[in-house]
Amino acid sequence: MLGILALDTRFERIVGDTGNAASYPFPVRIHVVEGADSPLIVRDGAPDAALVARFIAAAQALEAEGARAIISTCGFLVSVQDEIASAVNVPVMLSALSLYPLVATSGKGRVAILTASRAALGPRAMAAAGIDPARVVVMGCEDIPCFAESFLASQAAQATRLDRESLEQALIEKSQEILRDSPDIGAIVLECGNLPPYAQAIARATGRPVFHMLDAAALLMRAQGL
Repeated sequence: MLGILALDTRFERIVGDTGNAASYPFPVRIHVVEGADSPLIVRDGAPDAALVARFIAAAQALEAEGARAIISTCGFLVSVQDEIASAVNVPVMLSALSLYPLVATSGKGRVAILTASRAALGPRAMAAAGIDPARVVVMGCEDIPCFAESFLASQAAQATRLDRESLEQALIEKSQEILRDSPDIGAIVLECGNLPPYAQAIARATGRPVFHMLDAAALLMRAQGL
C-alpha cells in the first residue's frame, strides 16, 4: 500500500491527480492533513512548525496502517522532506522535484520545471531538492486562471469544478513557450501534484520526456517488488 499525504482542499481531483486513488495501479491510503491549506504550503521554505508536526503524525499513522512508501500531493513539501522521512521507517518522496538528479543526469540539456508558482519556487525549495539553478528553467502556472482558482486559492475560495480542456491547452502553450525560449531543454519535470493528468499531452506537444509524482510513486513501490 502507498501512503499519500494530502493537502486539506476541496477542489476537484481528476484521475491522474496525485490525490485521486484511481491514479494508481496499486492500493493507496490517502491521509488529509487538517489545516494544510494550499497557500500555507506553496511557499519558499517550510510550513510553520505546528503544521509540519501534523504532517509527521500523518506519515506515522500511514506507516502504522501498513504503508510501504509515502508520497504527497504537493511538491513544495520538499522543504520538509528530511524531517518527515526521518520520522518513519519506510521510503518517503514528497515531491517530483526530488526526481531532478535522475532526470538531469539521464539526458542532454537543461531541465524545465513546470511549477504551481514560479514566485514561490525560490532558493530554499530548490536547495532542498538538490537542484542546480543554472541547469533548470522554471515556469509557473499562477497566471492560468483555471489553475489558480482551483489549486492556489485558500480552501474556502477554491473552485470545485475544473475546466480540464482549458487547463490542458494552457499547459501545452506554456511548455511550448519554454522550448521556444530555451530550445536546449532536454526534459520536463512537473512539480505540482495536480499536473500529471496533462503529462502525456505535454510530452506529445514538446517531444520531451515528462516526469511527475506518479513516476516517483511507481519507483518507490516497484523498488520493493510491489
